[in-house]
Amino acid sequence: MDGMTLPNADAVIARAKQGDPVALEALYRAYSGPAYNLARRICRTTEDAEDVLQETFFEVCRSIRNYRGDGSIWGWIRTVTSSKALMRLRRNKYRVTDDLHEDHAPGQNSSIALRMDLESALDQLTDTARAVVWLHDVEGFTHEEIGTQMGKTASFSKSQLSRAHQRLRLWLGEEAMT
Repeated sequence: MDGMTLPNADAVIARAKQGDPVALEALYRAYSGPAYNLARRICRTTEDAEDVLQETFFEVCRSIRNYRGDGSIWGWIRTVTSSKALMRLRRNKYRVTDDLHEDHAPGQNSSIALRMDLESALDQLTDTARAVVWLHDVEGFTHEEIGTQMGKTASFSKSQLSRAHQRLRLWLGEEAMT
């Protein structure tokens, strides 16, 4: 992604590390879209995702000097974004509790043949479960990385993912077909 999105990535990063505002803006222009999309997938609202994007690039500007070049710049920004989004989830107190989500199983309502699309099904998951599914299945983070970012263990991430997959299969009607 770096080569296609950010021409001359190494030179831009070197200038950004020296505080060059043009280079920092180039990083923002190259990666704000993907960072926002990631934040939006983890956060429930566009407002939260916008805040996460702002916090992410504030952190990028503040900490770019610490970027050692181990892996891609997008990998580093992606980690900062997911960390900021997960911190926002921990800070926010959503009106809908995790218990409400846990007990809600649309597939159990036999009077309505409810077939959800994936987006709707993901919205039914708890914030934590949705974040784990997205970070693991889409972004490719390992359970160890997810556990560390959430202040939990790799086993916590694995169990969240397993339960989320089970719920998604149920809600999407795949179990009824097998």
